[in-house]
Amino acid sequence: MNFQPHGISDRAIEGPASYKSEVEAAEALLKTKETWNGVSAEAVARMRLQNRFKTGLDIARYTAALMRADMAAYDADSSKYTQSLGVWHGFIAQQKMISIKKHFGSTERRYLYLSGWMIAALRSEFGPLPDQSMHEKTSVPALIAELYTFLRQADSRELNDIFRSLDAARKDGDKAKEKALIEKIDNFQTHVVPIIADIDAGFGNAEATYLLAKKMIEAGACALQIENQVSDEKQCGHQDGKVTVPHEVFLAKIRACRHAFLELGVEDGIIVTRTDSLGAGLTQQIAVSHTPGDLGDQYNSFLDCEEVSAADARNGDVIINRNGKLLRPKRLASNLYQFRPGTGVDRCVLDCITSLQNGADLLWIETEKPHIEQIAEMVDRIREVVPNAKLTYNNSPSFNWTLNFRWQVYDAMKKAGKDVSQYNRAELMKAEYDNTPLAIEADERIRTFQADSAKRAGIFHHLITLPTYHTAALSTDNLAKEYFGEQGMLGYVKNVQRAEIRQGIACVRHQNMAGSDIGDDHKEYFAGEAALKAGGAHNTMNQFG
Repeated sequence: MNFQPHGISDRAIEGPASYKSEVEAAEALLKTKETWNGVSAEAVARMRLQNRFKTGLDIARYTAALMRADMAAYDADSSKYTQSLGVWHGFIAQQKMISIKKHFGSTERRYLYLSGWMIAALRSEFGPLPDQSMHEKTSVPALIAELYTFLRQADSRELNDIFRSLDAARKDGDKAKEKALIEKIDNFQTHVVPIIADIDAGFGNAEATYLLAKKMIEAGACALQIENQVSDEKQCGHQDGKVTVPHEVFLAKIRACRHAFLELGVEDGIIVTRTDSLGAGLTQQIAVSHTPGDLGDQYNSFLDCEEVSAADARNGDVIINRNGKLLRPKRLASNLYQFRPGTGVDRCVLDCITSLQNGADLLWIETEKPHIEQIAEMVDRIREVVPNAKLTYNNSPSFNWTLNFRWQVYDAMKKAGKDVSQYNRAELMKAEYDNTPLAIEADERIRTFQADSAKRAGIFHHLITLPTYHTAALSTDNLAKEYFGEQGMLGYVKNVQRAEIRQGIACVRHQNMAGSDIGDDHKEYFAGEAALKAGGAHNTMNQFG
């Protein structure tokens, strides 16, 4: 049975070659067990195939090899970038992958993203929290395990439907259909895909980072994303007040993640290092420096300092000696030090090169707007040192995409000498502009943003951090407006159930989605004709075919 979605040689999972061989293996085993009465070899084979991934480490090894193959494919052809959507519940992840298989026939180059922001906002026992690493760290590996539980159940459910069709074909004596269904089983594509999981700033020191990384990997994560902010001052990447740490502090956490991967035998594990330096103007520490030009000295060179003499030194001052000059870094009342304005780009480039030279696999540059040339200018500089540097990029809902791209088109039109008199730049978000040439061009740039930036700016992976947070709110608002308004029950039937039926949404048969048919088949395996099954003639799910 082939569980290799991309046709790659799977170094992590050695599995059965075919449905037939699994059945034969079960038959051979059962022949040696005289007292195992009533156990069906074919049922055993089916249950094994429905539970292909036995542990989270099986998943981590499998998906890491998959992601490495995708990275190599992107290096050879930048049109082969990857994508993901952020999810906050196993059901959401499951429905996403079922939908992808339905619409595109393949999960190739499509991943999941696990957002620390959404865990904080939706999964903390404290209730909704801001993205400041205040949520329970154990909720991160717990959600990874939950996501993969639902993805594995999606495999089990789809295979179960195929097995039922196979039994029906055999009952009808349809040999051609039977053969086709067995081939479908042998070439089944798993819903299990890589998860890029947010470990924030490590939830503490390097040891804390290592311990959490292990739990995340054991749950199935093949890729960990870590940022260079201070753990106890961590902020959302698109909010103010971000504080970074010196490179050596961050590198220790990168090494902690790598040790966790290697200890657990996930040698292909991926580390995504995020720099928040573009929007972070503060640091908690002055870096240790031993020689001029070393990494600590480079970090400190961006500090906002004033030259002083020995006589000017005040009680409690920190003084830096640089090239014979005494410099006093500006220290705020919060005991933080500030960087010079305008140094964010240079700090980002240094962060990225340093990370790649010390164990990182992918970069993440947190920006304040989606602008291809802004990203590309930094990547060009990084690639002068590390030619195959690749990015993961946050296509964030924190950006007003409509407004940003309308601004970009407006500015480009004005620079080219085109007439923009019909547009008010300050009001471009207004609906009255939606069908104008400017808005149409802006929407086209949004549509091609991922492909264009993958080619121009080295972006291997595009993700949206919080999409299902917003879709849940939007769909709930629409349902509440209709159901509690004049439409009453029609508000649900027309806009939800009928739409599910028309669009072929599998979840319309919610009993089947929750595993009712799988349970019925298990009952038959276990109890034979005595099984009391739920899916009989009186099951209302039969109304949906």
